[in-house]
Amino acid sequence: MGIYFNPGNSGFQRIVNSEYVDKTGLIRLINETIGTVNNLICVSRPRRFGKSFAAQMLCAYYDSSCDSHSLFDDKEIAGAEGYLAHLNQYHVINLDIATFLSVAQRKGIPLKEVPDMIVDGLLAELAEIYPDCASGGGFSDSLVRCVDKTGKRFVFVIDEWDVLIREAKGDAVAQKRYLSLLREWFKSNSFTPKAVAAAYMTGILPIKKDGSQSAISDFKEVTILNPGRFAECTGFTERDVRSLCGKYGMDFEEVRQWYDGYDFPGYGAIYNPYSVMCAMQERKCRSYWQKTSAAESLMTYINMDFEGLQETISRLISGEEIEVDTDFFENDFDIFKSCDDVLTLLIHLGYLTWHEEDRTANIPNEEVRIEFRKILKGGNVNRKWMDLLGRSEKLLEDTVAGNGTAVAKAIEQIRGTQYAPTFYNNEQALRYVIKFAYIAAIDQYLKVEELPSGKGIADVVYLPKRKSLLPAMVVELKWDKSSGGAIGQIKDRNYPAVLEDYGGEIVLVGIGYDSKTKAHTCEIERI
Repeated sequence: MGIYFNPGNSGFQRIVNSEYVDKTGLIRLINETIGTVNNLICVSRPRRFGKSFAAQMLCAYYDSSCDSHSLFDDKEIAGAEGYLAHLNQYHVINLDIATFLSVAQRKGIPLKEVPDMIVDGLLAELAEIYPDCASGGGFSDSLVRCVDKTGKRFVFVIDEWDVLIREAKGDAVAQKRYLSLLREWFKSNSFTPKAVAAAYMTGILPIKKDGSQSAISDFKEVTILNPGRFAECTGFTERDVRSLCGKYGMDFEEVRQWYDGYDFPGYGAIYNPYSVMCAMQERKCRSYWQKTSAAESLMTYINMDFEGLQETISRLISGEEIEVDTDFFENDFDIFKSCDDVLTLLIHLGYLTWHEEDRTANIPNEEVRIEFRKILKGGNVNRKWMDLLGRSEKLLEDTVAGNGTAVAKAIEQIRGTQYAPTFYNNEQALRYVIKFAYIAAIDQYLKVEELPSGKGIADVVYLPKRKSLLPAMVVELKWDKSSGGAIGQIKDRNYPAVLEDYGGEIVLVGIGYDSKTKAHTCEIERI
């Protein structure tokens, strides 16, 4: 066994000895590609979505230098067709590109030299294991000789494939040399069909585009935008999380509020595995995101303010879904031509979740929303955003105090800002403005829209967070009807019933809009 060649199964053994959620279904998907022209796969996911765990799992399964029956015989993959036919039947080349990058940075080696470092490291190890194969010719020729000698082809498992693309921003030479190396391995008629049984690359970004096409066009791209059959392997499913909550005694509904939100058609909810496991181990739901992503980079993107990006971010924080054109993003951290490019990057980073059917994105859950709020309350945000927050805080204060006239006036003012939609055409547009108006409430409240209660559905309910001293709020909106009618509906349909176990005061807020006079009205009662 080596570091890069046939690394064995000890890495996956450590994972299985810990709290392991079975994701071996990924192996079945890879097995189905072996022997076909679809055997090159690049899977991109946000940080801490189990990419490295998956890489170690694949190494353990395919590596012919070890016996991994005990690791997989009781897993999902054992029931799949072809399980034994591929188990421990290949040479494995396992590369963590981030490790090579770290060594280069520590030694002061230019990033353009990293591809040579990778090849030299592989050749040196091959020479120790199969000296006859490594004599003469280049690396590709050596691997072909190894296949001829042993009768076993190679499975490439490349983790953090895109780290050099991300870190070598502006270094066109380093990026070009690295992509050329990958083309040599995976787009060569004299090497790829003979030596490569399968390749699995994983990283945050899809393969960088060369013009309008992928720079390594033979790879099947499995992205967070369109994971296809790989969706269930992207993170924890609801079934996984319910099982963990039962084992650790955690409230599933609370866990869902914090970490759910990455939904894929046909597969349902997908959760961030790292955050869920941290919550289980610490028995506490909170944001673990800051430990998994460079959150400060988010402010850099927001400050670019492409086409009113800060306005868009404020709409996202208030709960809106935003249309995003993801087609022109060039899959790197350096080239942004529009607001859509930045939003697409935020989807790949996991800050936003993507809805393919209607091509919209929104903030997925409470954990990520907290990170947005922290950054947007920092010292580098623009004055307009700070002004909006100031108005919203005053609005919240007036609402709790029962000053309906001041609330109606504040909503009018906020509607006139750059952030809120100024054109009303239905009650949904009114709701968007109200969410903007109460955007300061996100620090103190949990907002629930269209909450079934009593004899109907309450428009918006604000539930105080545990340490908040503020009362709960039930907000009802009326289009071309009076705010008094809104208060009456709250009472008649007993919307406060959902808060019967709350035990504190409840503020009833009725907001009306007259489409003829263009005026808002507000009535407030406290119970």
